[in-house]
This record gives sequence, structure tokens and C-alpha cells, in this order.
Amino acid sequence: MIIWLASYPKSGNTWVRSFLTSLIYKKDGTADLNSMPISQYPLRSHFNGLVNEFDNINLLSEKWISSQDLLNLDNKIKFFKTHHVMCNFGKNSFTNYENTFGVIYIVRDPRNVITSILNYYSKNNYEEAKQFLFDERKIIGVDSPQNNEHQRGNNIITLISSWKTHYNSWKNFKKNFLLIKYENLINDEINEFSKIRNYLENKLNLRFSNNKFNTAISSNSFAKLKKIEETEGFSENVKINSNSEVNFFNLGPKNDYKNLLDERISKEIEKIFSHEMKELGYI
Repeated sequence: MIIWLASYPKSGNTWVRSFLTSLIYKKDGTADLNSMPISQYPLRSHFNGLVNEFDNINLLSEKWISSQDLLNLDNKIKFFKTHHVMCNFGKNSFTNYENTFGVIYIVRDPRNVITSILNYYSKNNYEEAKQFLFDERKIIGVDSPQNNEHQRGNNIITLISSWKTHYNSWKNFKKNFLLIKYENLINDEINEFSKIRNYLENKLNLRFSNNKFNTAISSNSFAKLKKIEETEGFSENVKINSNSEVNFFNLGPKNDYKNLLDERISKEIEKIFSHEMKELGYI
């Protein structure tokens, strides 16, 4: 069964994925950005033999459950990163309780998400990035800058909707749900990563030594992951051209809307996402 690492884009999903890799799959608990066994869903490879038109959302949605049934044939727990909204498309649900063991949902203040969207998705200005956040029909995948060497030929339509719809859709998936806040990963890392450790130990009956847990935290600090990306590269970077790429780990803790975002846009975001931001303690 699947444990989803779900998040809106640029909200810390890869950070958590790297931590989980260190904690579960690495003997010494160290980080290795380019050897993470936790892959993404959906990819074209998940639908091979199921559909022939990978840009047809009607056909794809009909096979969401079938593709997950196939992934779960081994009856083992597995993790998948996803930016997909937890939606119903017509009569078709993105996932179900039979295929899903649980959800680790990572959320980030949308006033900070917007700057990362601007950088990673090569938006020209904050107005374009704002529309990305607000768009209830937003999709990524097929025509996204994410068509890099890592995913070329394997990308597929991913419905993400707006920031608030994405969050609301996943928080209502009640089975083994854990909420992780990006801001706490920065400001209270031991407590927030401990939530993930406790989730794994309680839900999956795994056990981790304090030494390995602490190593997994220290080796996955934002600064160290950024250094790994700069010195060793990261296969999930966006390629602008043969000589240029957009770094995945960009500003991190320095991405503070108070210093970067025009107050007018900040207020618009707070108005549109008022209920969700109050619920999460952002306003």
C-alpha cells in the first residue's frame, strides 16, 4: 500500500523525501540526493499498457486506481511523492483507501511558495506566479519546465489546482494523515522531524536509533542539501538550456515574503486563502 508524500509544488516535498531516504534506506543515515528510492506519481511508466494517450486526462483518470492496483500487487508498503490534488475527476478518484495506507502532507505559507514558483517555473513576474497559485484548473507535467533529463519522456499530466484546494483536498483524507509544516522544518526541525519518526514507528512498527535519527536530520539540513546540489548536482533541476539550469534548493530560510513580496500581492493571497491560512496559523 502507498504512503503519499503529498504537497503543493515548492513546499518541501523533496526535503522530506530526502530525510525519509536517509532514515529508512541508508544504513548510516546520511543524505544522497541523487539516490532516492522514493519516486514520483504519476509518471507515464505507471500507465504503460493502460492508456495510449498520455495527454488525455479523461483516459488517465479512468486508470488512476488501476495503475495503483498494479503498483500494490506486491502487498508491500511503498512511498510515492505526489503534487497531484486529491480529487474526483468525473466518477474517477485519484486514489482510494484500498490503495492508500496513509498520507504525509507538507504545507508551506503560500506567501513564500509564490517566490519559489516564480523561480522554479520560470515565471516572468509575481503576477504570473500569483495566477499559478490561484488557478483552480492548474496542471503541471506535459508543458512544464520540469521536462528535464530526469523525467524526459516520463512526464504526465498532474492536476494540482490552487494552493487552497490542494491543501483542503488532502487534509480530508483521514486515513493515517500527518501534517508537516515547512516553517517548522526550518525553525523547529527536531520536533517536526520527530513527528515523521513517530509516524513511521507507530504506523509501520519501524524502529530508529537516536543516533541515526540525529544524523538524518543534520545531513538533511537545507544548507547541506543546497551544498550537495551545488557540488554534485541534482538530477531534478530544471534545465533552461545546455549551459544553464534553475537550482532546486534556492532561498530556503531566506525566502521571507516580508522582505520579498509586494504588500499588495501579499494581501491578495491572504484574502483568497484566508480560511486556510488562519486554520494553519499563518495569519
